[in-house]
Amino acid sequence: LLLNRLMSKRANVHIHLFRQGDLRLHDNPALHHCLKSSATSGHSGTPGHSGTSATSGHPGTSGIIPLFCFDPRIYGNSARNTLGALKCGPRRARFALQSVLDLRHNLQSSGSALVIALGKPEDIVGNFIKLVQSEIHPGLKIALTCQKEVAWEEILVEKALDKIIKTHGGSFDTIWGSTLYDPGDLPFKNGVYGMPDGFTPFRNKVESNCEIGQPLPKPLNSELALPADESIGRLISGLIPECSISYLPTLEDLGYTRKQILDSEFHDERSVLKFIGGESAGLQRIKEYIWDKDLLKVYFDTRNGMIGGDYSTKFSPWLAHGCISPRFIASECRRYEMERVQNKSTYWVVFELLWRDFFKFFAQKHGRKIFFLNGILPKKDSSYENSWSVNPVILEVWKEGKTGFPLIDANMRELKASGFQSNRGRQNVCSFLALDTNTDWRRGAEYFETELLDYDPYSNWGNWCFGAGVVGGRVNRFNIVKQSKDYDCHGDYVRLWVPEIANLPTEIIHEPWRLTTQQQEKYGVIIGRDYPKPVIEPSYARVTPGGQRPQSGSSRGQGSSRGQGSSRGRGQARDMKSLNVGSYRFK
Repeated sequence: LLLNRLMSKRANVHIHLFRQGDLRLHDNPALHHCLKSSATSGHSGTPGHSGTSATSGHPGTSGIIPLFCFDPRIYGNSARNTLGALKCGPRRARFALQSVLDLRHNLQSSGSALVIALGKPEDIVGNFIKLVQSEIHPGLKIALTCQKEVAWEEILVEKALDKIIKTHGGSFDTIWGSTLYDPGDLPFKNGVYGMPDGFTPFRNKVESNCEIGQPLPKPLNSELALPADESIGRLISGLIPECSISYLPTLEDLGYTRKQILDSEFHDERSVLKFIGGESAGLQRIKEYIWDKDLLKVYFDTRNGMIGGDYSTKFSPWLAHGCISPRFIASECRRYEMERVQNKSTYWVVFELLWRDFFKFFAQKHGRKIFFLNGILPKKDSSYENSWSVNPVILEVWKEGKTGFPLIDANMRELKASGFQSNRGRQNVCSFLALDTNTDWRRGAEYFETELLDYDPYSNWGNWCFGAGVVGGRVNRFNIVKQSKDYDCHGDYVRLWVPEIANLPTEIIHEPWRLTTQQQEKYGVIIGRDYPKPVIEPSYARVTPGGQRPQSGSSRGQGSSRGQGSSRGRGQARDMKSLNVGSYRFK
């Protein structure tokens, strides 16, 4: 009987594969596409008899199977980058687990479920196909849908899925869904591949010619229903090991040690927020920041600080995991402008989201080059690559926050303790590692990939390419001491994260190497014992790899990791006045 229940030649089993970047129900274009395909397939029968084939009289396959796979190529101590760093540290893995569990709860509340698996997506889907065709009916096909990604490793997964699906006669659709603007709407000849490599001309063209799509609503409960067939119900209830609607791996299952797990559970009270993964927490943060605390109207003025939970939106960890939609955030900004106030700050949050678009399109345009040592620059000869170096001592003290440069050390300690770092901090530690020490910048990018809660390949590797000066054009090298005095002018941030120098007076706290012997004794800080000597000579006349002298100054922003205004210096104030307001429109 089971072998004859789904014999319609048009029958498909529809699966939506949630990926690392779309863990939500609201405004999820790939999910909507899957639901639409399922409704078309399942409602091909006699009117009034939903899910029944008019030709065979057998039940159809309306309904979808939501699936998420914890890919061992991403999680655990065996998953390593090219240069050896962990691809995903335990803190971000915990955030991902929380996000997936919240997705399951939201689906269950809608009358559906989430199949969670531990394994490569192509292996899980392949096993599922074999069981469907052997245990239910050999004529059944899999129709798989997922969000389109454009980074190299994600593309390889899509190719593997496409091969296994097509081998068994199924269909595989990838749907764009993680940016404000659709790539097909970009106003450049050849679309993404004709876009400029600089953000400003990209921004000007896009804002003048493109419209943001309206966010899609959360699907109705009836749309999210699982397939009604009892044999499919058994299949997703545990026939495949470590793959079911009740299975959830632990961090230990994912491959982390007990010590790593305990470290990831510790919350440092100095951290900006206690981030909890999931769509529910992400939407709550949007509501809290924009509406409850009414902070959107002052975002531009407060975005460049480094202490506390509200100097910036802190949306980035949820954005990186797809728990919240950039289009939904932009729509909330527009609603706020209509109901409360419109100013530079309300625009600037959308401006930050446009940077995310830029980096994803930039990655699509340049492919694997964003991971190369010389970036997108032409490799004229070997002298360029040879000018970078890897000094293990410098790299280690940079990671540990023991470089002897207080602003760098404070930011790196915050990253290690919390998985978060302000935008201003990211630009400075990148510039210091890549341009001041001439260290292979990819080491820094890989370390950020390990530690950041808000890691996504596009923003992370794109920012490091620009920060290291491997995209062409002007190289922005940061004067670390000047940045310290501009953005932490009272030394509060350094005192918070570098307590061994907390007693130093403000005028010397950012340059402790200038302390005389008498001052070191007076303040109880012996340089070289209580706090490190500078790992490199404090100097501002260094030459970057390739022989180009970088220019000091501020650079572009990233994501929504911005700062506070209470400790702004004159340099920061000048920088703020030079930033022009743009515009955005909805379809």
